[in-house]
Amino acid sequence: MWKIPKQYSHFAFGAIQAGITCAVASAIASMQFVAEGTFVSHWVRAYLSSWAAMLPVVIVAAPFIHWLAKRITR
Repeated sequence: MWKIPKQYSHFAFGAIQAGITCAVASAIASMQFVAEGTFVSHWVRAYLSSWAAMLPVVIVAAPFIHWLAKRITR
């Protein structure tokens, strides 16, 4: 199986985290289109645009969030 080198694990984490978060958020935002039968097309567009916007944010923010979580917990 193909694997990413461990030194790039934060990028993999960011991609997965952004993907899951955007999938859920865009599905919730697209629920109004279920009745029209256009949920999937709206969800895909919303997912792709939000994932493209969130991926850099998550990759940049994840190390700080990890550091902050360590600082505020025992």
